Amino acid sequence: MKVSTKGRYALRLMVDLGVYISLKDISSRQNISIKYLEQIVTPLHRAGLVRSVRGAQGGYRLSRAPERYTAGEILRAIEGSFAPIACLETEVNECERYKYCPTVGFWEGMYKVISDYMDSVTLNQLIDEHLNSVQGGCVER
Repeated sequence: MKVSTKGRYALRLMVDLGVYISLKDISSRQNISIKYLEQIVTPLHRAGLVRSVRGAQGGYRLSRAPERYTAGEILRAIEGSFAPIACLETEVNECERYKYCPTVGFWEGMYKVISDYMDSVTLNQLIDEHLNSVQGGCVER
């Protein structure tokens, strides 16, 4: 399993949206072009994870409290499914060999471990880790 650059940047963007205000600030801090951040924020907006705000202090904001997000839902909004094999991407496995597959249990177990971990980490935890690591926790929310 590999997470793309967009997926990695999406998590970083969401952490920064929990602390900072504008894409311009985030672009500067993360050394990521605003154009690329806009490509990342679009699917996050479509998924309802961020909202756009108009006006002088406009931009993007988290659509809910950071503790109500998981790293898994953020990454899935960008990457799609993290199923290690195609037949696990749908809720009901329709593979004709499913009942007889000697390795499907392994793949299901791997998928469960990955999903459980990604869904156990909240955006709030990532923000707290970031704030504690930046200048000894001197950045305020």
